[in-house]
Amino acid sequence: MNKPAIELRRAIGLPLLLFYGLGNILGAGIYVLIGKVSAAAAMYTPAAFLVASIVAGFSALAYCEMSARYPLSAGEAVYIEEGFHITALSRLTGLLVAFAGMITAATLCRGFYGYFYSFIQAPELLVIAVITLFMGLLMIWGISQSVGIAALLTVIEISGLLLIIWAGKSVLGDLPAHVDMLLPPLRLSAWNGILLGAFLAFFAFIGFEDMVNIAEEVKNPRHTLPAGILLSLLTAALFYTLIALIAVQALDQNTLAASRAPLADLLAATSTVNPKIISGISMFAIINGALIQMIMASRIFYGMAKKGWLWQGLATVSNKTQTPVNASWLVILIILGLALWLPLETLARSTSYLVLAVFALVNAALISVKRKQGPVDGILNIPIWVPVAGFISCISLILFELFMG
Repeated sequence: MNKPAIELRRAIGLPLLLFYGLGNILGAGIYVLIGKVSAAAAMYTPAAFLVASIVAGFSALAYCEMSARYPLSAGEAVYIEEGFHITALSRLTGLLVAFAGMITAATLCRGFYGYFYSFIQAPELLVIAVITLFMGLLMIWGISQSVGIAALLTVIEISGLLLIIWAGKSVLGDLPAHVDMLLPPLRLSAWNGILLGAFLAFFAFIGFEDMVNIAEEVKNPRHTLPAGILLSLLTAALFYTLIALIAVQALDQNTLAASRAPLADLLAATSTVNPKIISGISMFAIINGALIQMIMASRIFYGMAKKGWLWQGLATVSNKTQTPVNASWLVILIILGLALWLPLETLARSTSYLVLAVFALVNAALISVKRKQGPVDGILNIPIWVPVAGFISCISLILFELFMG
């Protein structure tokens, strides 16, 4: 008689899921990205973040409905399969999402060394290997433990952003006097910069989609996943808007655009607090973002193997930890290899291209599913114009960057 297959443990409720999503969205993006967005959008950087949040918001709503309809690991791959029934496309989508996550994690592990070196001087290869293996073992240890640690790191991460907002409260108080400077005109030249900035700012909103890849470890996923996705995206958008408003008023434009540690420079400009505090918090943010990306990629491999799209051994779940141990080790090894040669400077742009393309496919898949199957009782059913708008906005941002960037 065959033993019953070991299932993943459902250990994540809404609070943990919310911190998981926030940790992934906030990640290290806002700590390094705002200067690059400012280089394109100048004083209209807050508008660039707003445009990016709208594009991400349409797709987030599509993910809410898809995750409620199909609460399974390997989320995007499953959604594409249900929408188009083209297994090769579904398999490719899943691999692209997993690869994007591993590239991001590898880049963060490599970026961690720059901050670490300012505190302790040690060989780069050793530091990268140790931090990658450390996070990999956390991932294998157990989903509740690894997500719990991610939640703790997210609290530290959020505290850094709250510190920036608190330090800049007087700048926000002066906002009414500068409204005219921050509201973009209808001139094409201004919106060209805003849209180019929005393409980069979009990278800072990436992460909510990874929440669907732990669907089989979430309690009551049909309701918990949509709530977690929307709450995490709205919270991140609020943080980004406030920080962007402070940054463009408190720092000289050239200084902000050229800064390698923009939030540390921003804290120095708005308070007497030692900016090394933000550098330390950035290290935690990097660890958090990389850990969550590693969990996501391993669950995609697990979910795809479970459906027979990859080697069946990747669907093996440990008796002791109830985590996909083979898939986890594969992710660890790939990330460790990538971290040694991946160019940091192209990460945001290449990842934005890839994720926007995946979002466009998910929106198109939802349009197909809604036309074929209609609404489902007991879940969030969004109007069909939402995925249509999501598809158009994702494709438009890709094309604008390709031809105008």
